[in-house]
Amino acid sequence: MIVRIMGEGQVKLADSHFAELNSLDDELLAEMESGDEEGFRRTLGALLDAVRRLGTPLPDDALEPSELILPAPDASLDEVRDMLSDDGLIPG
Repeated sequence: MIVRIMGEGQVKLADSHFAELNSLDDELLAEMESGDEEGFRRTLGALLDAVRRLGTPLPDDALEPSELILPAPDASLDEVRDMLSDDGLIPG
């Protein structure tokens, strides 16, 4: 799956990593619903770090369609809330 982190670029990520990412996504959703800004910042950073660590960066000149778009590390709670679906940022 091709994942874009807004403002950074794209990475190719194996489907086998989504269990770990979904766990962080569930935590992020709970922190957003409770208004826990500090927890939100920490978990968003952990989610993006996991994508960077587990994924393979695509070249800057590659223009692959992104199947998943994640917010920039400095995105606000409201900006991320606007990106959410019922499943959170990551479907499934």
